[in-house]
Amino acid sequence: MSSLHDLYSQYGQSPWLDNLRREWINNGELARWAERGVRGLTSNPSIFQKAMTAGNDYDEQFAELLADGMSVADAYWELVLTDIGGALDVLAPVHEASGGLDGFVSVEVDPKLARDTNGTLAAARALHQRVDRPNLYVKIPGTAEGLPAIQAMTSEGRSINVTLLFSLSRYAEVIEAYLCGLEACEGDLSSVSGVASFFISRTDTEVDRQLEAIGTPEALALRGKTAVAQGQVAYQIFSQEFSGPRWEALAARGARAQRPLWASTSTKNPAYPDTLYVDQLIGPDTVNTLPDATLEAFTNHGTLARTVDADPIAAQLLLDRVTDVGVDLDAVSDRLEDEGVSAFVKSFDDLLESLTTTADRLMEGARAEPDSSGLMEGAR
Repeated sequence: MSSLHDLYSQYGQSPWLDNLRREWINNGELARWAERGVRGLTSNPSIFQKAMTAGNDYDEQFAELLADGMSVADAYWELVLTDIGGALDVLAPVHEASGGLDGFVSVEVDPKLARDTNGTLAAARALHQRVDRPNLYVKIPGTAEGLPAIQAMTSEGRSINVTLLFSLSRYAEVIEAYLCGLEACEGDLSSVSGVASFFISRTDTEVDRQLEAIGTPEALALRGKTAVAQGQVAYQIFSQEFSGPRWEALAARGARAQRPLWASTSTKNPAYPDTLYVDQLIGPDTVNTLPDATLEAFTNHGTLARTVDADPIAAQLLLDRVTDVGVDLDAVSDRLEDEGVSAFVKSFDDLLESLTTTADRLMEGARAEPDSSGLMEGAR
């Protein structure tokens, strides 16, 4: 048994893998991660950009799709959904053994739809209908425009991973959208679930930059603390909202709580411990999705202890101190949301550009192959 198994069995936190490569599905690496205690998987446009532009694992399928007349953009989604399907197969036993709690694989709608409610809703519904697997999460950005789509999808009994969360106020709105969606959903609710993904390390990166610009001793002493404190306060919001009469009425119909998920948990500042955003956010009914390097670090030297609700008053006081020295946390979250959407759009655009280049190479290679007569096509 590894520390990843202990993280779940002793502390109620589900470790997920924040990465996906076709090679891992084919060579058994993803299955080995599951054996070591990984209980789910998340993906995003940046992850697929790295996977599809490294090596030639996708070339054969891509060439076949192009030969069938498919556009580069449509072929991209075929490549993505092939990987997602493979990961769903690997993690299906986890989903079954956990009674539907874990074993999920997340795929994101087109990031260009982040400010388009109707477009997001249509894309999310199409992905759910096309894949139609009980352990699929479709990721919808937690933008203001994404909130109605989250509520609508939940009301249809579809499970959603809300991504790109940076603010406590938006998190409260996401919970409300989930609860309203459950209330509008008819019948048994046990097959509907969700997670709300807080991007942790990016908050420290931006807040630390502002604290260093302020430059006072009090400000500098606060570096590297905001993201964890915000996550700990978010956990208090979760605990409050998923209790009491309103929640109990939904739970009686089989509803599952929308668990907070800690995302972006690799440490960006090398001065901080590489397991900082795991060690300090451990607690029941949570998920932490970690890049493989951070998973390795945690299994090697992470600290197992319940920390997410160790001192919620101190966490709130820390956020108050950050505000008092001159950091506008609402402005920080707005900026990070815009940057997060832009980064995913750029990854998506860069990937399509790379795939277009690859398509040209593959088609040129196909034209250069000899036909059955031994002559190169075009040389007859």
